[in-house]
Amino acid sequence: MIFSSLTFLLYFLPIVLLLYYIVPKKMRNLVLFVASMAFYFFGEPKYIILMLLSIFFAYINAIFIEKSKKHKKLFLIISIVISLGLLVVFKYTDFIIENINMIFASNINLLRLALPIGISFYTFQVISYVIDVYNEKAKAQKNFLKFATYVSLFPQLIAGPIVRYTDIDKELENREYKVENFSQGVRRFVIGLAKKILIANVLGELITAFSNASEPSVLFYWLNGIAVTLQIYFDFSGYSDMAIGIGKMLGFSFPENFNYPYISKSITEFWRRWHITLSSWFRDYVYIPLGGNRVSKLKWLRNILIVWMLTGLWHGASWNFVIWGLLYGILLVIEKLGGLKILEKIPTFFSRIYVVLVVMLGFIIFNSTDLASIAQNLGGLIGIGNIPFANAESIFYLKDYISIILIGGIFSTPIIKNIITKIKEKNSKLVNILEPITLSVLLVLCISYLVDGSFNPFLYFRF
Repeated sequence: MIFSSLTFLLYFLPIVLLLYYIVPKKMRNLVLFVASMAFYFFGEPKYIILMLLSIFFAYINAIFIEKSKKHKKLFLIISIVISLGLLVVFKYTDFIIENINMIFASNINLLRLALPIGISFYTFQVISYVIDVYNEKAKAQKNFLKFATYVSLFPQLIAGPIVRYTDIDKELENREYKVENFSQGVRRFVIGLAKKILIANVLGELITAFSNASEPSVLFYWLNGIAVTLQIYFDFSGYSDMAIGIGKMLGFSFPENFNYPYISKSITEFWRRWHITLSSWFRDYVYIPLGGNRVSKLKWLRNILIVWMLTGLWHGASWNFVIWGLLYGILLVIEKLGGLKILEKIPTFFSRIYVVLVVMLGFIIFNSTDLASIAQNLGGLIGIGNIPFANAESIFYLKDYISIILIGGIFSTPIIKNIITKIKEKNSKLVNILEPITLSVLLVLCISYLVDGSFNPFLYFRF
């Protein structure tokens, strides 16, 4: 089940919210846990046991870590090995086998295990929890229901943001329920839904048209690159918005995950604005424990490359993800060794163009299926392969999708938000009247789009 489905919008979410608010407060964690299990069971029934095992082992080991001063490190290692072991088996085994077969010319059979939905997200949550307990930044949760509710919370279960236990530990015990927070949650959810359905899904249609194109051209390769760049942003940030919105409806404050990354003036800034909870997780639980930048230059370089190779692999078990991650690692090293000073001296317009171009090239790599398609999709941007600059097919799609590309470009910046803020400062009553009307129209458009049975994938299901 995904948030942008009629089943979720018309049945699951209303029923859960109704039950959640009619039961006594002390039973609301139970309602959330049961709802989260049902949500996961709907999409991945056979792997619900896997998630429960991950929850159970983290719960037990955290208690042992807190109680045992002598063997706390052993229990930490056991917990991390179990969590990462499950992730490696189900996500990376076939990738490892494929590479062994390629290197040694062997013929080991692939396991072809289905990837459990959300395993990358909930694995990182339980690992951060046991590490925080080990470092005494958090107390072990003795109530299994509360801990299981934290890990399995359906708003952030399959696509984040990556919520650390310390982010919501107090809210698991006692949450504030305000009409203002609920209304903010509804607003945030509808905006995220519109980003996903009205922008990302439409751009996805263009990407599909490109993959089925009979006559490639330079123009079509660029249209595809731009569409991929915007689609991934609106798909993922839209889902994060919906998760944060549902969290507010339920009384939780989830961390922000995106902050207009496409206005960044450097790749360093981009990763402070893009998938914030993931980059901060790798910083706190991998980069800093490796020594961060408080080591020799050689080890510092090693630390950065390790982090970004793992960042790439976290997104998927394929070499295109590794290349994508290492690309950013190399660029970040270059910026830290002097590139940032150069970017600060040039006009902001050019530094932002640099970031957008790098991000687009990165997402072309990210979205490719293999090394050959990476070469083809990047080469097509500069006409390698004797392809024409434009043809009738690419011009047709340019005319058909230019409006949604422009809309996507505008809404990927804070321009509209800043305009609304200025209007609100001068005439708040006008905004207060128009906002619910606008949100209602967006919701109706989204539901109409879904009823029509239009293109509605979710990219991050594969992570």
